[in-house]
Amino acid sequence: MEQLTSIEDFKKAIEQHDELVLLKHSLTCPISREAKGQIEEFQSFHDVPTYIIHIQDHRDVSNFVEEHFGIKHESPQVFYIKNGEVDYHASHWEITSKKVEKALQ
Repeated sequence: MEQLTSIEDFKKAIEQHDELVLLKHSLTCPISREAKGQIEEFQSFHDVPTYIIHIQDHRDVSNFVEEHFGIKHESPQVFYIKNGEVDYHASHWEITSKKVEKALQ
């Protein structure tokens, strides 16, 4: 999982990939830790580029994602982005490997 540390990193990821998974992750939240584990499990079965934003360290990037897509910030929060648009998003306990996989279909 590649970390996005700047708004430019986010823009490049969107431009370079037809599809990607993005996780907004809190470094201190146990629910977020579980969500990260689910996304890592998803990664082990799929070649979809996967990115992470540590919200405490890169709040500006997290806020930009919220503004860019018009989707209220939550943490943890996962997005499946296809052709530059959010095709699926979920937060908290709704983040599972199976649900993200289903979104790809």
